[in-house]
Amino acid sequence: MTLVGGAFASMTLAVFAATPAWAQDRMGQPTPGGIDLQPAASPLKHEAIWFHNVILMPAITLITLLVLGLIIWIVVRYNAKSNPVPARWSHNTMIEVIWTVLPVLILVVISLFSFRLLFAYNDMPDPDLTVKVTGNQWNWAYEYPDQGVAEYISTMMPEGEAPPQLYRLAANEPMVVPVGKTVRVLVTAADVIHAFAMPAFGLKTDAIPGRVNETWFRAERTGSFYGQCSELCGVDHAFMPIQINVVTEAEFAAWVAAKGGSMTPKVEATAAAAVPTEIPALTAASATPSAAEPAPAAPAAQ
Repeated sequence: MTLVGGAFASMTLAVFAATPAWAQDRMGQPTPGGIDLQPAASPLKHEAIWFHNVILMPAITLITLLVLGLIIWIVVRYNAKSNPVPARWSHNTMIEVIWTVLPVLILVVISLFSFRLLFAYNDMPDPDLTVKVTGNQWNWAYEYPDQGVAEYISTMMPEGEAPPQLYRLAANEPMVVPVGKTVRVLVTAADVIHAFAMPAFGLKTDAIPGRVNETWFRAERTGSFYGQCSELCGVDHAFMPIQINVVTEAEFAAWVAAKGGSMTPKVEATAAAAVPTEIPALTAASATPSAAEPAPAAPAAQ
């Protein structure tokens, strides 16, 4: 009966998980009582939710119902009272082929959609902005190389300063990005393995010392979105929140200026400085060889 109870619990969880969340807000915050994925705020998360709700959940639900039905049928049909004399055979070739081939086919179908989602994560559009993220014990450091914003440290807001529902989520120096722009995120670590995770954007990328991993997102709306380190990185692992503020382009430009940066990429600024503003005119004196310079010798007669 334990197996029956476990199967029934799994089926119940699968059915509830496929329903919309209760009282989920739209600002990238976890909600008490919520049982669904956080609402999507980027294209990648939309695809991840579709893969979960349309491919995985129906497959899991059907498999759970099938297993539950088989267990109930076996318990009712083949208990000692209903079947006092059990059969003596132990193999059925057809059943063994079915339960070997059918799971393989299910996994192949799931893998096709899984690979498509994986390719979407790796097929990053041309980025409008690059942010370097470094995980430290125990905080995050952000740097904007294209805008010349130097690395700054983001730590958890104290309990008395953060709203109660955002304690251990709100940060004193959040990452700031413009809405509707493709943001390339370069993720690394300075000491141990961390993980940069932002549920509303569908991000979860390992931060590994000596290695730079790459991911991307494009925020669809303004607001504040919250995540946390998702790798057990030490005693203060629970105190490494990630806050991303998505703002308008004008607000982002003002924030960059306040940080001492510029909206003109460094590469363009360097190239512009290297080009002279005026090209000196070619004079006759500059075109004529100097008198001090000897005239080229005539070729020797053959």
